[in-house]
Amino acid sequence: MPSLIVAMLCNTIMNAFRGMSSGVEPVSDTRDSNQGRFVSAQAVAERAGVSRSAVSRAFTPGASIAPATLAQVREAAAALGYQVNDLARGLLANRSRLVGLVTSDADAPFQAQLVAAMSHALIERSNVPVIISIGSTADDVANASRQLLRYRAEATVFLSASPPVSLVELTRRNGQPLIVVNRAETGLDSVHCDDRDGAQQAFEALRLAGGSRFAVVTRANPCLSLAAREHAFAEFATASGFETKIVRASRADYDGGKEAARQLLACGPFPDAVFCVNDLMAFGTLDHIRGAGLYVPNDVSVVGFDDVPMAAWSSYGLTTLRQDPQRIARDVISILDRRLAEPDSPPISVYFPVELVIRETIKARR
Repeated sequence: MPSLIVAMLCNTIMNAFRGMSSGVEPVSDTRDSNQGRFVSAQAVAERAGVSRSAVSRAFTPGASIAPATLAQVREAAAALGYQVNDLARGLLANRSRLVGLVTSDADAPFQAQLVAAMSHALIERSNVPVIISIGSTADDVANASRQLLRYRAEATVFLSASPPVSLVELTRRNGQPLIVVNRAETGLDSVHCDDRDGAQQAFEALRLAGGSRFAVVTRANPCLSLAAREHAFAEFATASGFETKIVRASRADYDGGKEAARQLLACGPFPDAVFCVNDLMAFGTLDHIRGAGLYVPNDVSVVGFDDVPMAAWSSYGLTTLRQDPQRIARDVISILDRRLAEPDSPPISVYFPVELVIRETIKARR
């Protein structure tokens, strides 16, 4: 089962349903420190000397209410510390301001940056981000999305992993937009970095640095985005008359980079130009080849992909392709706004550029 991030939502939602079933509109959301309960709208009404419905109108944009009554309600609410329960209002409207962020590797540096950027953008949009960390199976993905449907999430954004076809159809029937990031599923709204252009920039940088023995460090059974980087790099090398050695590790992380470097060291002359499909693999590759007595960049130049914060550390100084998490977040929000405004429009795909960041792991251009 996915780990439900905002576990306290359960109690809040149950309280909201109790309010609806009792015929009272549930809009209170502030805890009364004396009684250990949220301050209720009824308490505000009693303090202000107005009806319960007057309190509801006072906090409903555009509702009709006399200015004097509005002032009484606002003064009483401020004195009690009352806040509107937007979750309960969303339930009454059969929707919420929740937006799910689904990821299978939330602790990876780039994913952590992306989650932070998306969370900030959603909060600015007045949404409540719900982060769900899942396993790698289709059941994990499906369970996460069904949880978000049950909570009437406004949308689900897949930062990693892919929704199964059956789930896509289920969310469509329920009117919940799905947006994928750096995935290639057809028929879904999506945001992609330009993997092909990034691979070309990496190849050209390594070639101009004097590279002639090229290698790509990647993962066995890579996701579509990593595969696109690998294939594009090899294609550009072939077009320029060079062969490319593809080395596959079991994982696309630091240990996978070390594993790939061991393979390279064990099979003949070490390449003088290595492209790693992400920064974590590049870090592992760098540490292993340095430990084996090779010098970077004199013996070998290395380029990564993502530009996570560690890439700029003096111990790495990694030349890499930068994906901008803030740009991705803005594009996701733009797609969400368009999808909600035009639910029946064709799938929306946005591609954003990557930028080559030159640091110490590549020879000065000749």
